[in-house]
Amino acid sequence: MGPLDGDSTLGALADEVAAFAAREGVAAKSIGVEYLEGLGQIVVSLGYTTGEAPYPIRLQTVLLGKIDVFGKDFTALEEAMGAAAAGKSNIICHELYLTGAGEIFLVVMTHEG
Repeated sequence: MGPLDGDSTLGALADEVAAFAAREGVAAKSIGVEYLEGLGQIVVSLGYTTGEAPYPIRLQTVLLGKIDVFGKDFTALEEAMGAAAAGKSNIICHELYLTGAGEIFLVVMTHEG
């Protein structure tokens, strides 16, 4: 748990999650991300297993746009997610979060090994 970076991305918290996985020798499987507007903090949970060989991970944050741009058009949101993920390889999972300013971000966890 920590503050968002100045550009509303995970910033240093993304590095902390990757460092935890490396330090603990776990195989990351999933993430959960929730922005707590009242506290101005972001919570990232990491799902992992100790029953597999560990591997390095990376969390990358991509701004998809403002919530009012997407409205109720989930097709546009899906297309924005696809475009944001298109340049990334070895994706394990992804998660969305919404800031108090109405920005939607995609967090992508990738296998870096």
